[in-house]
Amino acid sequence: MKLTRFSVVMAAFVMALFVAGNAHALFAMGKYTSVEPKDGVVTIQVDDVDDGEAHYYSLEKGGFEVKFFLLKSSDGVIRAAFDACDVCFREKKGYDQDGEFMVCNNCGMRFHSSRINEVQGGCNPSPLTRVFDDKTITIKAKDIMAGRGYF
Repeated sequence: MKLTRFSVVMAAFVMALFVAGNAHALFAMGKYTSVEPKDGVVTIQVDDVDDGEAHYYSLEKGGFEVKFFLLKSSDGVIRAAFDACDVCFREKKGYDQDGEFMVCNNCGMRFHSSRINEVQGGCNPSPLTRVFDDKTITIKAKDIMAGRGYF
């Protein structure tokens, strides 16, 4: 089978389009830390997330994987949200952090970290109920799994 120069160029072009369109998925493979509930609760140490950076987690249960993130905002509050929103969740691109903002990887909307868990709906990161003290953050596994429709 003889390949023409045009065939090779077209194949490279199609491959480049595929990679560009799916780069978010290719580069996010190691982004999530898997968590396991104990007695129906996921517990994460505050020391693991108190650096102002978003930390990404996933819980797999019953054939569903639900992704979420935690971060300590500049006002000192531990924030939790699904890595999805009511508008763009179908694209499965989630959020990345840019300084004190979480940025939707689909539409580019920016959300100040201090507004996570405060504002919901639209393209805001969908809030995830959590309880925290000086040492631990606890999230009920049923609250995490309630977000499975986003994923």
